[in-house]
Amino acid sequence: GGDEAAWKRDSLPKAWLRDLRRGRWVTQDKLDLHGMNREEARVAVVDFLAECRDRSHRCVRIVHGKGLSSPGREPVLKKLVLGWLSQRSEVLAFCQARAAEGGAGAVIVLLATKK
Repeated sequence: GGDEAAWKRDSLPKAWLRDLRRGRWVTQDKLDLHGMNREEARVAVVDFLAECRDRSHRCVRIVHGKGLSSPGREPVLKKLVLGWLSQRSEVLAFCQARAAEGGAGAVIVLLATKK
């Protein structure tokens, strides 16, 4: 679909985002944000990304949910998570997860290596 979440740094080759979408990167860890409010989710994402960098993980999954329990059935956390990720220096790219990994309720994130 045309509204799938996808983003990459301008300096990153387009092929990397394509490979991320196709599942060519092995997902090494996951964070599930179900049941969290905005602030809890923000802190959890920041902490999770820091832990993943410390462990030298390159590809991770964040489950933000589809918003089915939210007022108006809108995915509030999804929009927030995508915004937070695009502002993080360690995030190189992200895309919507494949159906087997959560589809529109999750995002696959490619992280930079520690310097």
